[in-house]
Amino acid sequence: MNKNKNSLFLIGVFTGLLVAQAPVSAQHDGGTVPPGKVSELYPGKVYSPYANRAFPSQVYWGETHLHTGLSLDAGLFGNTTGHDTAYRLARGEQVVSSTGQPLKLSRPLDFLVITDHSDMMGIATDIQRGAPNVLAVPKGREWAEGFQTGGQAAADAAFDLIGNFSQGTISKELLEQYSPGADVYNNLWDEIVEKADSYNEPGRFTAFIGFEWTSVPKGFNLHRNVILRDNGDRASQVVPMTTLPPVGSTDPLDLYNWLENYESQTGGRALAIAHNGNLSNGWMFPVDKTYAGGRVNKDYVTLRAKWEPLYEVTQIKGDGEAHPDLSPDDEFADYGTWDVGNLDITELKEPEMLPREYAREALKQGLALEKKFGTNPYKFGMVGATDSHTSLSTAEEENFFGKSVSVEPSATRVEHPFVKSALGAFEGDMLLASGYQGIWATENTRKALFDAMERKETYATTGSRMAVRFFGGWDFDGDDLRSRQPAFVGYEKGVPMGGDLHTAPEGKSPTFMVYALRDPIGANLDRIQVVKGWMDKRGKLQEKVYDVVWSDGREIDENGKLPAVGNTVDLEAANWTNTIGASELMTIWEDPDFDANESAFYYVRVLEIPTPRWVLYDKVRLGANIPEHVELVHQERAYTSPIWYTP
Repeated sequence: MNKNKNSLFLIGVFTGLLVAQAPVSAQHDGGTVPPGKVSELYPGKVYSPYANRAFPSQVYWGETHLHTGLSLDAGLFGNTTGHDTAYRLARGEQVVSSTGQPLKLSRPLDFLVITDHSDMMGIATDIQRGAPNVLAVPKGREWAEGFQTGGQAAADAAFDLIGNFSQGTISKELLEQYSPGADVYNNLWDEIVEKADSYNEPGRFTAFIGFEWTSVPKGFNLHRNVILRDNGDRASQVVPMTTLPPVGSTDPLDLYNWLENYESQTGGRALAIAHNGNLSNGWMFPVDKTYAGGRVNKDYVTLRAKWEPLYEVTQIKGDGEAHPDLSPDDEFADYGTWDVGNLDITELKEPEMLPREYAREALKQGLALEKKFGTNPYKFGMVGATDSHTSLSTAEEENFFGKSVSVEPSATRVEHPFVKSALGAFEGDMLLASGYQGIWATENTRKALFDAMERKETYATTGSRMAVRFFGGWDFDGDDLRSRQPAFVGYEKGVPMGGDLHTAPEGKSPTFMVYALRDPIGANLDRIQVVKGWMDKRGKLQEKVYDVVWSDGREIDENGKLPAVGNTVDLEAANWTNTIGASELMTIWEDPDFDANESAFYYVRVLEIPTPRWVLYDKVRLGANIPEHVELVHQERAYTSPIWYTP
């Protein structure tokens, strides 16, 4: 035993003796330790590290974007399951999919928001069962007969209805019945609210009440998922916001007005989460004018900052963190890239659209807009979700049930494009088994989880359930990592992900404490990176990706790059081994390029070692014929909410 270890050993024994010999009162009755006792050894604290603790100590897993057969498109494409199936699967039960396949998640989720499309909600299930009110309308009867015939007839009926919906040519009779205010629609909303309340079990499983506002003008995907904090007594006082006239609107400003009215009318709380912006063709994050002919002005930035605290950075329809053309020095920017065109590929993607579609660029543009208007409209936290239309929240590569019923597990599903037009296609292999959201909260309740989302103490993953902590402050040092509970000092000395740092102390740069622990049944970790964005003195927006801690003793090369971690994937067995990488990584990192006069943001990206994609599992399990160009291996990742620095 060397001298230092001897010293530590003796100190430990000495401390133990002090604790053992400290006087104690005869009776405490569960109260605090009397002054002059254990508190002398731990000034300002009590001995038990878990007592008197109010900060979030648990990460809860779930998602905020899932569709059932009540959604127009999901139901028309064959989803015959509903909210019961979605909740039961999320809670850890085995269910049966619309194609008759049994499935179960590897582990239950902690929370779920079912966000069926608010427009024409319920018409698909009524077409499926041939409801009398549908059959009474000629077009409705035509669609119902096509669905009952099945095969191509059902597909034709589905596309015809969706075409009528997108063009605004739905018959007046059906539109009136499946719009807010009509008995059919209002009764369905009441059933949705009651169902969420019935599955909500505080402390065990949280079922939020929500819906998707489905703005898609000219195929530009501007969807938002609306999440209510409240129980049914408040949610049932309203009906969802829709987009179709005469009562609906596709303008986000009108959605913000709906949210304002909801809170003032019910006394409740609500927020909106912007859909992954990669199919918006440049309209998700406007910087001067909006698609509706409006302007990005003081009113716009204030309302967006108030009502949209979160952004869906990854999901089945691609990953929206970064784009290789926008971040050419970032070797990991080209992950799950969907940049063919808008949602229905009626307009191809142009390079000038990309900066207004991706999270990292939007975070940078937010700094510029804040300087101009005094408010940052793109000061959002990160969430991941599936956007599955199968009622099945599956973001596990080996357990992936696809985007819609047509691509539930089969030997040929990789051959089915998500969208195909005369201009291009989103091919079937492009679908991602993504993603989930981690929320750091004090308990598993609607109140605690919603409040954590509002303060942006959340992060996104592409499906892995790795635990990630990220704190920023001015005084973190190496000693702060000498604990199995880094959050204790994290909250004491700094702010968590989603937080703010203000004017720097004289001569100091911000320090960050980051910690990641692998998914217990997942892959080891490759590295942790800090992504910084800032606006320099000339008003130019900048970014840089720093490798801050990594596994396996690698060294940065002469080009400033960290060599790849390696690859243990067995392509014949769809397997990998955790013989490379690390089970946990942690570090204290200080910004070496800090300028106290420049606004900045920092977020963490954690990368796992390479593992198989769902297409490789299909090849091995189902004998699927996978085209040569398809990527079989990827690196799962997590994106934390940023921490912002404002001079």
